Amino acid sequence: MWNGDALLNKLYNEAVNRHQTSSKRELRNERRPKLKAALREAIGNFEPNSGFAPRLLERVQCDGYVRERVELSATPALTFAAYVLIPDNVKEPQPAVLAIHGHGYGSREIVGLLKDGSPDPEVPGIHQHFAVQLVKRGMAVIAPDVIGFGERRLLADLAVNPDTPSSCYKLSTQLMMLGKTLTGLRVTEALKAFTYLASRPEIDADRIGLMGFSGGALIGYAAAVLEARINAAVLTGFTNTVKDSIFAVHHCIDNYTPGLLVHAELPELIGLLAPRPLFLESGERDPIFPVAGFRKAAAEIQEIYEAEGAGEKLATDIFPGKHEISGRLAYDWLKRTLTS
Repeated sequence: MWNGDALLNKLYNEAVNRHQTSSKRELRNERRPKLKAALREAIGNFEPNSGFAPRLLERVQCDGYVRERVELSATPALTFAAYVLIPDNVKEPQPAVLAIHGHGYGSREIVGLLKDGSPDPEVPGIHQHFAVQLVKRGMAVIAPDVIGFGERRLLADLAVNPDTPSSCYKLSTQLMMLGKTLTGLRVTEALKAFTYLASRPEIDADRIGLMGFSGGALIGYAAAVLEARINAAVLTGFTNTVKDSIFAVHHCIDNYTPGLLVHAELPELIGLLAPRPLFLESGERDPIFPVAGFRKAAAEIQEIYEAEGAGEKLATDIFPGKHEISGRLAYDWLKRTLTS
């Protein structure tokens, strides 16, 4: 056959068969650490920048909370900004959330701001200003700027097109050629934001969760797998199988991690979060993470949670929407989970 379709299907099916064989042969407490190590190796490591001192950039009183912006660094030669939202009248350490945006114009899109940093008075878009929704429920939030979007697009890309939506392509391809991945860099920075959040006196470091949307959920699940101190996670607009989404629909290159499918399909990797509480959310008309793939993945993750004796700690919601955040159940679930 001249076309490669049959070959790709053959290779995928062989990989899945190997996963199933390994999972039957290995005990759960043997396979899970192996998969965690494989994920860590696949996304790559970055040199830490432990000597960098966080710097306050701004502090603004908002309606019911204070919004700060801080500068952090996770690896040498690179810094990033993060918004920190703290509820008013905090008298004791509060539960908190690491909030990770997806494709768009950066963390401003989830903290209620426009591209230029001014307040956004309009009906929110697909990100639903979700960091504001969380702080309004009494949770502190850190929202790091994900590299490749908004103010963190590459100067080389902006020189060619000032309106370029992202720098995912150049970042992904060059990092891959250097034996690293964009996911690895983004996870490294997300975990630095988590560590900074946990160090703040307003925060109860034992009650920190995570919420990520779309590409932010990709970063989020990997970060939570690698950081056991993240107590609970909400993944929205992402959970699926590789076969039904990443391989079936045209996606941004930042969704692809070389060699990862050799080790496990996406539901098994997300299942590494068990037995920690996990909420999965999907729009029933999401065109890039189709609901059929979501249902298949959620069922497999449910089986993993049941095997870990934590079936009640997994919750799901399919809402009447597209590729967007709903939060109709997820926001309050996260609040209850972090305060119980």
